[in-house]
Amino acid sequence: MKKSVEILGLPVISITEGRELGMSKTLLIDAKNGLVAAITIEDEDWYRGVKLIPYESVIAIGDDAVTVTNSENILKLDDAGDYETLLDENIRVIGTKAITKSGTIQGNISEVFIGDDGKIEKCEITAPDGTSSEVTSDQISIFGKQVTVIDPNGEKKNEPVIPAPKAAPAKPAAAPKAEEAQEAPKAEEKPAEAPKAEEPKAPAAPKAEPAPAVKEEPKKEAPKAEEPKAAPAKPAAPAPKKEAPKAAAPAADAAKQAAADKATEERHRRFLLGKKATRDIKMDNGIVIVQAGQDITEEVLQKAKLANKFIELSMNVR
Repeated sequence: MKKSVEILGLPVISITEGRELGMSKTLLIDAKNGLVAAITIEDEDWYRGVKLIPYESVIAIGDDAVTVTNSENILKLDDAGDYETLLDENIRVIGTKAITKSGTIQGNISEVFIGDDGKIEKCEITAPDGTSSEVTSDQISIFGKQVTVIDPNGEKKNEPVIPAPKAAPAKPAAAPKAEEAQEAPKAEEKPAEAPKAEEPKAPAAPKAEPAPAVKEEPKKEAPKAEEPKAAPAKPAAPAPKKEAPKAAAPAADAAKQAAADKATEERHRRFLLGKKATRDIKMDNGIVIVQAGQDITEEVLQKAKLANKFIELSMNVR
């Protein structure tokens, strides 16, 4: 994450053209989605109107510069139609009052922390007594022009929703009881046939009939027990087939990103090779990487890259 103070005031460098395009001036906030939509810049033609860089066009934000691919990433006001509403709203976040939903002022927003994707991850609040605290994006309800509304307990709101479905199964429990009540009177109808048993007094005929009836009942139940065993075998087969293609997706994305990074680095290398340094470029320990007037060679590029002086070298060639 980067603080806003670590982004604003940095030079904006085109790494394919090797020149400075201006200085980062303000952050253009998309309050509805809680992220930085663009960075406005100030150059020598600032009096002609606002210029900005979409945050998605920023390659990196380093300690010394904001890098973009080339000057075509800079949008003038006439070409920034998608950002016109955000420019009119002009929400800065920093400097607004931090107030809870219950109406308690916590202090003022003194800093915002921005992730690599431009999302506002958290805000720093400075209280009137000088103490500071932080709130995450999940605890922020509204980014307003003068007020930022926060809810310190916002993450706990989802907990009471869980017990609601647990109460539902209690209702179907009453249904089987009603069925049992209906079966009870049926049992009373069967003993009503008992007085008819006085007519057939010959015991030999009824005793012979129950014996075959008992043997036939278990034979019918045996095939029914085999059916559920075959059922679970069918869903087990397709399960691994669905997981296989998902594992390939991140590998393909990583390969595309690596290829894009390699292509960008190759364009930078071809651009700088053969040019001359306009001043001495030194490592942090004082060792000279290239002297003013010397040609930029492959060896110089490797040294500058290892010493983290690639941007400085790009800005001082002709």
